[in-house]
Amino acid sequence: MSLWYAFCDLLPLEMLHWDFMKNAMLAMLLMAPLFGLMSTMIVTGRMSFFSDALGHSAFTGIAIGCICGLAAPTWAAVGFSLAFALLFSWVRSRSNQAADTLIGVFSSTAVALGIFIATLGGGSFTKYNQYLIGDVLSVTPGQIGALALVLATVLVFWILYANRLTLTAIHPQLASSRGIPVGLAQTLFICVIAVVVTLCISSVGLLILNSLLVLPAAAARNVARNLKQYHLLSVLFALGAGVGGLTISYCLGCSAGAAVSLLLALLFAVTFCFRKRRA
Repeated sequence: MSLWYAFCDLLPLEMLHWDFMKNAMLAMLLMAPLFGLMSTMIVTGRMSFFSDALGHSAFTGIAIGCICGLAAPTWAAVGFSLAFALLFSWVRSRSNQAADTLIGVFSSTAVALGIFIATLGGGSFTKYNQYLIGDVLSVTPGQIGALALVLATVLVFWILYANRLTLTAIHPQLASSRGIPVGLAQTLFICVIAVVVTLCISSVGLLILNSLLVLPAAAARNVARNLKQYHLLSVLFALGAGVGGLTISYCLGCSAGAAVSLLLALLFAVTFCFRKRRA
């Protein structure tokens, strides 16, 4: 962290003179590539609503952690989200129900359970507002370290399994015929989403987290001509919106997560116009 602080001090930017802004910027630079990479597979695999359901399960895990008196309820949320993801994967593999139906069942159950636990015994819901809205300005060095570890893990996972995951998402039957363990690949990816969603929920907020996992790839898909461009543009859009949103948050005193989400929505609108022109 000392090297990052020293680097920020060399930049002629007023907002990076504050330690909390230095932490927030580094956290955003770590989260944005995660959003960009995960977004491509979420959009390709039509799992947009599932990432939202995982956010609800993460909230339930946080509520359980708070009720149990844990100093760091985020880790309880990680465990609960992983269990939620594995249970969903198991049920989906053994059910003939449509995926969106199962996602609706799990999502509604998770959010109801979370609210039930959070308000049990007449408890106040106010202390959970930070997880609904998010506050990247309060991110700690420990959380930044966890994000860096997750990003490194996801990059290795992407290098090894990106092509297999893409084929699995586009054509599961073809992937299976080529010897790719479709069920295992989908389960691993679901678990990765669960960890990413849980670790980012306190920084960007549950209410808009799903938009950050959908909009980068949705915008990139409008203008990308091949798979490499698709992944690259998604990451670049996420990085640009992340830095821009944090800057807007500092200047206007608004929510950083909301600013990032709105910039991504603007990018989607712009790329959609270019897509129409190209067609």
